[in-house]
Amino acid sequence: MTKSRTDIKAGLGRRIDQALGRAEADLVIKNVRMLNIATGEVVRTDIAICDDRIVGTYDLDYRGRQEIDGSDLYAVPGFIDTHVHPESTLVQPYEFDRLALSRGTTTAIADPHEITNVLGVAGLRYFLDQAPHLAMDLRINLSSCVPAGALETSGARLEADDLVALRDHPKVIGLAEFMNFPGVLAKDDAVLDKLAAFDGWHIDGHSPLLGGKPLNAYLSCGVRNCHEATHPDEALEKVRKGMQVLIRDGSVTRDVEALAGLIDMTRAPFLAFCTDDRTPLHIAEDGHIDHLIRTAIAKSAPLEAVYRAATWSAARGFGFTDRGLLAPGYLADIVLLTDLEHCRVDSVIRLGRQVDTETFARRQLIPPVGFHSIKRAPVDADLFRTPCKGPRGPVIGLIEHQIITEHLTLDLPYGEGLRHADPAADVLKLAVLERHGRNGNVGRGFVKGFGIRHGAIASSIGHDAHNIITVGSNDADMAVAVNRLIELQGGFVAARDGEVLEELALPIAGLMSDRPAEEVEQRLRALRDVLRSMGCMLEEPFVQLAFLPLSMIPHLKITDHGLVDADHHRLISLDGEPLG
Repeated sequence: MTKSRTDIKAGLGRRIDQALGRAEADLVIKNVRMLNIATGEVVRTDIAICDDRIVGTYDLDYRGRQEIDGSDLYAVPGFIDTHVHPESTLVQPYEFDRLALSRGTTTAIADPHEITNVLGVAGLRYFLDQAPHLAMDLRINLSSCVPAGALETSGARLEADDLVALRDHPKVIGLAEFMNFPGVLAKDDAVLDKLAAFDGWHIDGHSPLLGGKPLNAYLSCGVRNCHEATHPDEALEKVRKGMQVLIRDGSVTRDVEALAGLIDMTRAPFLAFCTDDRTPLHIAEDGHIDHLIRTAIAKSAPLEAVYRAATWSAARGFGFTDRGLLAPGYLADIVLLTDLEHCRVDSVIRLGRQVDTETFARRQLIPPVGFHSIKRAPVDADLFRTPCKGPRGPVIGLIEHQIITEHLTLDLPYGEGLRHADPAADVLKLAVLERHGRNGNVGRGFVKGFGIRHGAIASSIGHDAHNIITVGSNDADMAVAVNRLIELQGGFVAARDGEVLEELALPIAGLMSDRPAEEVEQRLRALRDVLRSMGCMLEEPFVQLAFLPLSMIPHLKITDHGLVDADHHRLISLDGEPLG
């Protein structure tokens, strides 16, 4: 609801009176050690709050109708997650809200392109409808790549006009990660149409390993940031060219340790933090943006620069001038810490009110969408046969904690025209099954690095089209896992010797659970234990699996169309020959 000028004037009067001490402040955090993001100093002060704004700092004489004893605490601005797919938390938006806000993340920039690739505009509208009712400030960048590319089958397609129709929603910032940088460089008409439609708006980038003149061309189209830098040299080139580097640490991708050395007070305005994809299990075990902060500090990044990147720099990179600093006139989004160096969250204040169970209980919840989205008939084991010319062929090489993969060429067991998995050499069979009811495609291949000795796993999360993906030591268990996944209408399944060992149902668009985050966390723990008994020691095998169809990321990937040579943006056969 828009306030009248009269109401705004009355609110300003209250702020003036409380700032001057003529009236008691609504809330005062007494005698807290405040980190000043502008100067880097830590000072003892009261923080006076009127309604949702800070009205007083650098004074120890404020009185409040409500007071918090901050003498043993530190105060820092609320953290900002600059790029996240809340669906990848495997829970509904309001559960993501509860998990992240309790860890100090008061603002998050969401790209709901996972659900949008499955459901189209209906999925995007679900997030736009839910965002205004959350306790955190969840802003939306409109999903730019639906589908992400031409080498996969998505559940939907959004063109520029579809996005423009949603552009004026109050929670929308601009255009989400523009993954199709090959389309930009090739001047693809549909790609340029989207960029033209958002000319002058914020545009998120996505440009792994892009540099030199191609990076110049990409940036010249208005792209402002990138969360895909994994090496200091790559990140530094992007900063030098005016790009804000969003340092990522998700459930798979762990870039903070590699890039922490770049963080100082000079470069901090061009850096920020993001999670991209982080499950409830990792949030419970490690944290959210708080985890990235303490990781960077542990790698010897200057403390004041780390907090600046996580707050003020993140805010400015997305056009927010009302947050990221504890100063009069700024939003009262405050994280109270017991330890500054280790970023131990004691409590959170959002819009001038302390976050507690009532904060979440009074939210309006929007009914979920996307049930019954798996449109695939049951399969049999013969579907996973892999006819080849000989034993030698391309194999995807998994790299733990990275979404970049190796393009290997290996000899595998071969007979009667078929190539087989070789679990003893840690090479398993891999398949992606189109699940949106469009063409019934199946892409087949092999992958090294999962460690599964016997059995199979299957998932309905496969970035970005989210077709069914399965990996296993034998065709029969792959079929068992896939068929149970179809029965669940999405989720994770582990099978061995013809039996399902453990599962997690994700019935909302095949991406999210309809259960509380704590139940999802427990299921993920059980799945991790089962996979370890099968020989898989990866920290997050299902999340790692989900990135294998990401055809825009180097080097070798797989979609429902088949193996993708991502370096040359083309399909190849199981014998390594270019197709088409």
